[in-house]
Formats: sequence, C-alpha cells, structure tokens
Amino acid sequence: MGANCVLPASINGESALEQLGGLDNLFLQAESDRTPMHVTAVLVYNPPTSSAGQFDFDAVYRHFENCLTKSRIFRRKLLNAPFGADKPYWIEDEDFDLGQHVVHDELAAPGTTRDFWKRVSELHGIALDRSRPLWSANVVSGLDNVEDLAPGSFAIVLKVHHAAIDGVSASEIIGAMHSLRPDDTSNDAADDWQPEKAPGKMGLMWRSYLNSFTRPTELMQSVSKLMPAIRKASKKSVGGLALRQKFKTRFNQRVSAERVTNALRIDLDQIRKLRKCVDGATVNDVVVSIVGGGLRRYLAAKDELPEESMVAGAPINTRDSADSASTGNAVSMMRIPLRTDIADPVARLAAVHTGSQSSKRFAKTAGVHSMSDIADSLSPGWLALGIRALTAEKVSDRVPTPLHTVVSNVPGPPVDLFLRGARLRLVLGLGPLIDQVGLFHAVTSVGGSMAITFTSCASMLPDPEFYRQCLLDAFESLCTAAASAAQGDSD
Repeated sequence: MGANCVLPASINGESALEQLGGLDNLFLQAESDRTPMHVTAVLVYNPPTSSAGQFDFDAVYRHFENCLTKSRIFRRKLLNAPFGADKPYWIEDEDFDLGQHVVHDELAAPGTTRDFWKRVSELHGIALDRSRPLWSANVVSGLDNVEDLAPGSFAIVLKVHHAAIDGVSASEIIGAMHSLRPDDTSNDAADDWQPEKAPGKMGLMWRSYLNSFTRPTELMQSVSKLMPAIRKASKKSVGGLALRQKFKTRFNQRVSAERVTNALRIDLDQIRKLRKCVDGATVNDVVVSIVGGGLRRYLAAKDELPEESMVAGAPINTRDSADSASTGNAVSMMRIPLRTDIADPVARLAAVHTGSQSSKRFAKTAGVHSMSDIADSLSPGWLALGIRALTAEKVSDRVPTPLHTVVSNVPGPPVDLFLRGARLRLVLGLGPLIDQVGLFHAVTSVGGSMAITFTSCASMLPDPEFYRQCLLDAFESLCTAAASAAQGDSD
C-alpha cells in the first residue's frame, strides 16, 4: 500500500497510466510557498581522478544524461485530472530538457563552510517547478575553503519531490547513479526513450468518474480495519509515556519560508560500539538518544526544556521486497520518545531503546499500512480541504502536536561509490517541514561515515551552529559515559 496505482489499459485505445498513490498526493496537497515538499540529498565528492583532480561540470552533466534510463522519475511529470476530481497521474514529458534540471552552481568566494551551508539551505527552500519533472540537481563547485574538503571537491544538491520518492527509493536511485570502481563506465547505456502520448480530457474524466464510485467503499473498508486496531493500540503507552503529548516546543508552530541546515558527522564504528553499552540497543537507538541529548541541551540553554519527554516521528518502510525498485511512497510513521527528560546519557539510551521497542509493538498493532490505506481512500477534493483547514493559522495553533520532530534513518551503502572517478565522500539528507513540525533530522551513511543532518526554519532555529554543537556535546557525553560504564564493568 502507498505505492503508485497502475490503472488498466483504457478507453479509446489510450495507454495505461500510472496514478499517484494516496500518500504521494498528500505530499502534493500539503505543499505551499512556506512548505515545499521535496527531499534533498547533498552528495559530496572528493576531487575526481579522471580529470587530474579538477572539477569538470561537463563530465557530471554527461553522467546525468547516461543515468536517465536508471529511473522513471527523471523524465516523468504530473498530469492533473480535470477539475482536480482525481489524483494526478505520471506521464513522460515530451518536452524534457536536461538543461532545465542539471545546472552548474559555483559557490561565491571565499566559499567557506558557512557559505556552503547557506547555499544548501537556500536551494532546499526553493520549490520545484510542477510543470516539469519534479527534480533538480545543482552541481556546486568552489568548495576549496570548506572545512575537511580537498581542493577540487564538489557537491550535487539533488532535489526530488516527496510525491515521487521516499527515503528507500531515494537511496536506491543514488546507488544506481554510482559505480563501485572509479573507472567504471557501465552507466553509459543506450537510450531509446520515447515520450508517451497524453490522453484526452474525456478519457481522464471517465477514469475520475469510475474511481469516484469505488472510493467510498474503499474508505469504509479501511476504516473498519483500522478502528479495532486503534481501540487495541489506544490501551497501550509508548515507552511508559502517554500517547498524546499536549505541550509544544519552539519547533511546533507555523513554519516560515527560510530554511537553515547543518550536519554532525560521526564515524559509524563509534555508533556501533556505543550501542553495546545497552543490551539489545540498535544503531537507530543510539542516534535517537543523541538527538534527544542535543535537544535537551539546546532547549535548556533557551530556558525552554519541557519536563516531559519530547517525541520523535520515525518513518517506517512498508515497501514489499517485490516493490523494492518502485517509486512513490510506501511509508508509515511510528512515534519514539526522545527521553529529553533524562540527563544521564546511558540511562537515556536505555530508555530510548525501551521506548523504541514499545513503539514497534504499537505500530504493529495499529498496522503499518493504515496511513496509506486511508490516504488512498480519501477524495482528493476533501483531502485538499482538510489540509488547508488544519494548516490555517488559527486552527493549527490549537491542534495537539502528535510529535515534536522527525528522525528519519536511511542507511546507505557500506562500500565506496564513485561518479566519473570522484569518490562519494558524504551523503547528507534534508527533509520537508510542515506546520507544527519544524525540525527534521535525516540520518544517512555511506562507507564508514554517518551524518545527522538537521533542517529547520530560521525563525525556529536562528543558530544552527549552536544546535550542531549541542548534538556534538550529546554524542561526546555518551562516549564518555559509555567508556566509564565499561571501565566499571571490567573492574
């Protein structure tokens, strides 16, 4: 569920069309000037060996040309149903122009680390053009003065609309864009692509008409399946905490349009060692406890630390193995206590692990497909009206906050990847913000390096460098506490 729905070959001899799933359409409807709904991957590369260590935009552009066959996302655009009566469809763009999507973006001198993050934040805050395929790639050079990067390094800021992709499919596309050897040219495949013929309006109206008859029945079936699970799950708590938190933080209000971002890089082996200090703890538990510690420090410095634990939303992959190469969204969401109410780092990790296990049991009881089932069954018109009502300023401020931030963990490949001789050194992820959830953490990895990248708006997080320091302090405190605990056990 949640994957795109393919309609059968249709009336009047038109070809089959792939329609957006309910969650895909939800991300379209939730978009506004303040809340662009795309995900961004910042891919940072070492200097390429294939051009004597010199950045070569033409080579990167040609690489994108050769990768167009790797995913349908690159050349598909939206085809709206007449009068918005149904969910949109995907159709090949007969006027596709790669030059409108891949551009050279040289960082203005002096090109410092702060300049880099400012440019990434600016790019992430710009919405994609819905009249074209929903992606863009800014190839950023001029990084010679960025901390820890060698001269000749470059980055690709790859943006893809959330209607077209989720974290798992994004990771698969990034993998398909790269090779395992610096000199590998297997991406140079023949391209025999031909655009689709757009269907007529009458055909689309007939499809919408037919879908309108089945939708109420589907909604009743989804609700009837969901209600017993909700009643059963509502009797549970998550990690000893009530399911509904009534308090809000500075990140739980109406978001502004200006984005800020930064990242904390950590050696993946260190994270794996830290999880051993609590029996059964996972890498994700360690990351969540670091985020909890960072938020505790940040909000305490602002004299805004709540007495109760904050709660994070964690996306769950619901994609079947048979659909592993699908585009669109196949996700649900579980809620994990961050245990910002616990000062001791190891005790916080233990409590996060307990809460995470409880959350997984809760999600299993409620059904991981529930969100996508409901979204698929809703009328697009009613869905749009509901989102506009919930995001209205006077309403959204009164709606209880289901979660305080998002922590999305998308593991990357454990091996080195290359693009035209340039080794992929770092993968950073930036997620979308919505009203009431104005802080997003994306956890990504490549090779032996992990990054916790956070995105917020400038009005909520005016000092991203300080929040990064809070995350670093939380990580180092956990390292110190874990080492002390291990020493105590050995004694």
